[in-house]
Amino acid sequence: MNMMQNKEAVPILYSFRRCPYAIRARYALNFNSKKVCLREVLLKDKPKELFHFTEKGTVPVLVLDDHSSIISESLEIMSWSFSGKNDWTSLVTEESKKLIVENDQYFKYWLDRYKYFDRYPEYSKEYYREKCETFLESIEILLKNSLFLAGDSISFIDIAIFPFIRQFALFDMNWFTTSPYKNTQNWLNTFLCQTDFNEIVMKKFKTWKEYNSEYLYP
Repeated sequence: MNMMQNKEAVPILYSFRRCPYAIRARYALNFNSKKVCLREVLLKDKPKELFHFTEKGTVPVLVLDDHSSIISESLEIMSWSFSGKNDWTSLVTEESKKLIVENDQYFKYWLDRYKYFDRYPEYSKEYYREKCETFLESIEILLKNSLFLAGDSISFIDIAIFPFIRQFALFDMNWFTTSPYKNTQNWLNTFLCQTDFNEIVMKKFKTWKEYNSEYLYP
């Protein structure tokens, strides 16, 4: 990944390194060797250019070559990297679709409350963690008979979900590593130990707005 000197005809990806939605988009792009011009943004000081492409100002956002098409949902960016189309539901089984939706809606909801439990004093940190565990139990069951969520090789569903499990684990790694979710731990470690994940997907970049730096990724 080098700083771009000449403007190549590649899509532009607005990203934020730690965001799980952006992580799964970047992982899929690297997994499928789809090159983009990466612009790292600072969420508390978003560049005005980002709002030209999305009113919400959220990341990731993929701006295709001619700027005529914008993909502003991470699952659709993943789908584009796999098939050139942004209909992700056509790439997974009905069972996988349900699990991804549960991750994005149910698990993420409780994950945010677990991580920021002091902002949600209605319940304890342990209560929010137990709510998250309901989803972990589903993951654990799926991994009893296979290395990954849809078989013995990495697929769309694994890439869609693992960044959120990573975020959950990192909040209290000691609890996670001593929890009964051994299959889930092994599955997550498969990603966390990958050279590509650490050196490409999670590589640190200078903020685009501040330094006007953009990089050819991956």
